[in-house]
Amino acid sequence: MSFTDEEIAYLRSHPLARLASLCADEQPDVVPVALEFDGTHFWVGGPRDEVLGTRKIRNVMSGRRKVAFVVDDLDSIDPFVARGVRVYGEADGPVKRDGMVGYGHYLRITPTISWSWNLSGEPVGVTWYETRRATHEPPRPD
Repeated sequence: MSFTDEEIAYLRSHPLARLASLCADEQPDVVPVALEFDGTHFWVGGPRDEVLGTRKIRNVMSGRRKVAFVVDDLDSIDPFVARGVRVYGEADGPVKRDGMVGYGHYLRITPTISWSWNLSGEPVGVTWYETRRATHEPPRPD
């Protein structure tokens, strides 16, 4: 696992993300989503069959599996305090599971690279926030 305890706590306490997927015409599409992290994978989806018709699901089902998302917040403007986590990953599915918004259809996202900044919530200083970058190993089969 490449996420720090601080990153995991932040991700679990901020379940709203902006997910980008790639459409057939190579146009990136970004949408706000409820995001769940189980310690290994991220999950995005919903409880109704209509979720299968969403662009994010259709994009992944069409073989365009690379996705990206950001979970961030702006704690204060004065002083300026921004923090967040950005993740690149590979999505598969959808699979049926009981997720944070109920039983339904979910994409499973395996992280490949992540970045985080200022999770401690410090005001920006003379220089911008230092960023932590991590490469994630794929899960090993049992």
